[in-house]
Amino acid sequence: MELSVTFRHMEPSDALKDYARDKISRVEKFLDSAIEANVVLSVQKFRHIADVTITSDGLKINGQEQTDDMYSALDMVVDKLERQVKRFRQKQKTHKTNKRGKGKEGRLEAVESAEGRYQGIPARQMFAKPMDVDEAVMQLEVSAEKFVIFTNSATEKINVLYRSETGEFELIEPMTE
Repeated sequence: MELSVTFRHMEPSDALKDYARDKISRVEKFLDSAIEANVVLSVQKFRHIADVTITSDGLKINGQEQTDDMYSALDMVVDKLERQVKRFRQKQKTHKTNKRGKGKEGRLEAVESAEGRYQGIPARQMFAKPMDVDEAVMQLEVSAEKFVIFTNSATEKINVLYRSETGEFELIEPMTE
């Protein structure tokens, strides 16, 4: 576990660093790979704010809590992060696998013209992971990406989920004729 603790508008304390390390290690047991945690502890007037960001294998989880005591703020934010990780892991366990396998139907490919790929348009191949819409929403919430491309486990078709300018999630589903 890689942990960085930042203090803002308060004196650094080894006791708070150790407490944060102990609490974040509780979240680590729910994740398969090594995690990187950034903890920012700050004081604004009488509010003690704990802001924690955890990154593990492409999953990014953020939580923030504020109370009148820094230790309770850390407790509350770690509880919030644990709930998020548990919910994510539960959805992964109950997720139905793609019955067609991981062939070309799971890949998105750029359209080619007669001369080859379109000039000036960068193309990249992405694997469209099979998941349901709820899991895609959760993945988009915890990531910094603008969209998620996935194979809808209910329809077995490629879908795109993105966040609109208003902040609402919108889903693009293919039409069949």
